[in-house]
Amino acid sequence: MNENLQTWVRSGKPWIWLNAGMASAAIIMVVGLLLYIAVRGLSHFWPDPVVRFEYAEADGKLSKVLGEIVETETLSAARLRAIGMTPPPGETRVQRVLIKTANRDLTGADFQWFLRHNVRNEEHPEGVLELEREEWGNFIGFPLALKENGKVVERGSALKSGLAARLQRRAAIKAEIRDIEKDRIGAVNHRLEQMRRQERKAEAGGMLDAEARAAFDEERKSLDRQYAALTGQLGKFYADIRRDSLLMKTVDGTEVDIPFEKIVRAYEPNAMGPFDRLVFFFGKFREFVADDPREANTEGGIHPAIFGTVLMVIIMAVMVTPFGVMAAVYLSEYAKQGPLTRMIRIAVNNLAGVPSVVYGVFGLGFFVYFLGGSIDELFYPEALPAPTFGTPGLLWSSLTLALLTVPVVIVATEESLSRIPKTIREGSLALGATKAETLWRTVLPMATPGMMTGVILAIARAAGEVAPLMLVGVVKLAPSLPLDGNAPFLHLDRKFMHLGFHIYDVGFQSPNVEAARPLVYATAFLLVLVIVVLNLTAIRIRNRLREKYNAAES
Repeated sequence: MNENLQTWVRSGKPWIWLNAGMASAAIIMVVGLLLYIAVRGLSHFWPDPVVRFEYAEADGKLSKVLGEIVETETLSAARLRAIGMTPPPGETRVQRVLIKTANRDLTGADFQWFLRHNVRNEEHPEGVLELEREEWGNFIGFPLALKENGKVVERGSALKSGLAARLQRRAAIKAEIRDIEKDRIGAVNHRLEQMRRQERKAEAGGMLDAEARAAFDEERKSLDRQYAALTGQLGKFYADIRRDSLLMKTVDGTEVDIPFEKIVRAYEPNAMGPFDRLVFFFGKFREFVADDPREANTEGGIHPAIFGTVLMVIIMAVMVTPFGVMAAVYLSEYAKQGPLTRMIRIAVNNLAGVPSVVYGVFGLGFFVYFLGGSIDELFYPEALPAPTFGTPGLLWSSLTLALLTVPVVIVATEESLSRIPKTIREGSLALGATKAETLWRTVLPMATPGMMTGVILAIARAAGEVAPLMLVGVVKLAPSLPLDGNAPFLHLDRKFMHLGFHIYDVGFQSPNVEAARPLVYATAFLLVLVIVVLNLTAIRIRNRLREKYNAAES
């Protein structure tokens, strides 16, 4: 038996099984982590039923509570006393529930903890309506009447159909307001700023004569007329959307008049079937992906953060690939292999281990203040003292991350070039090709899959970096996207939103912790999906290149 065991150990099979087991355990842990993040994040979009119960206070009085059960946990009596709650006498382990009571504008908090032991007469009431609002979070209560210009127009059975019609009307008006504010007025303001700079530049250059000044004044008057007309339309839309309101009653009988201007969505969670809940779930998830954030990033969507992350990674990849490839080609093909080259390779490898925040500090000092300030003085003096490129923005963020990831591309490209047999180079040279032609037409195409591997690794690292971006361009809320319909269309000087920074901001800077927690999980899950999609796209390109050049080689 011992001899068989020793033979089995010497054969190396135990180490194979150990490695396979560790790899399996790592995969299981990664998948488990992703599933946990997905469940905690995506459950936020599922409509939970609303419960109503009576709660026995410490003085013996019963208070009415209406809300969604968010979380249930069991704590020790000592722990409850430490957090300011009084456990039932004689109990050592007590269960408490977190209820989303909403109505933060009335109570000051939309999440409250209750001891399960003190809950009485729990039920799921009919007719309860939950409103998702643009501010102050959700409102949970019972609808009483629809109002138009302060007068009641619908009650009872007609209220539900009237509510749906007015919500559709509100959505249409909001779309018009958004189009005027973000696109049409934005275009007018953009042109006015361009004119201001052009006028200052002409004045500084001595070319602002009477005729040029008159042309500027005429165009400015035309833009002012457009702006006045748009603001007039905007005022009419706002007056129109403020016409309707919904009278609601809370669980304690308080009546609240809520204007439709602030209502995003209304639904009856206790009357929804499985299919209705599924439709609601996908609608909320679509809003999360496609809409702008609101309520200090704790409500609404994260579309600007997704857009900013993807655009920054694409620009970074476009910048890092040629620099990394050229550096690797020089080190591998042209540089004399000696102590200096070895020192350069060691320096490149060490750069990969430098903390990312150090790159952020360098980017702020060199790219933003030195390079950006010089660009402003040379090309945008008419805008000074307001900076154009001398302030954190998309360009400097992409360059900083390109600098951070260039060692990865250099190492991967060098390894790919070293794997190409010398016989291929010698055969090309023997046929009369120059070294540059051999490199450009034979070696580099065959090394392309390895280069793409470096780009894939660079994308994977850059997409999740946050620390350097906090110094060189990312912001909590960006007023506009870096890509729009105003020339030059791609605005590299603008600040942008990023999924990684959004997670940090919502998770650690939000005043409403309970409302922000599920959004942290949902945003983290979406960030993982964005990285996976970017990597799969790069992997697909790499595989196509590999098939192409393998077929050509064979």
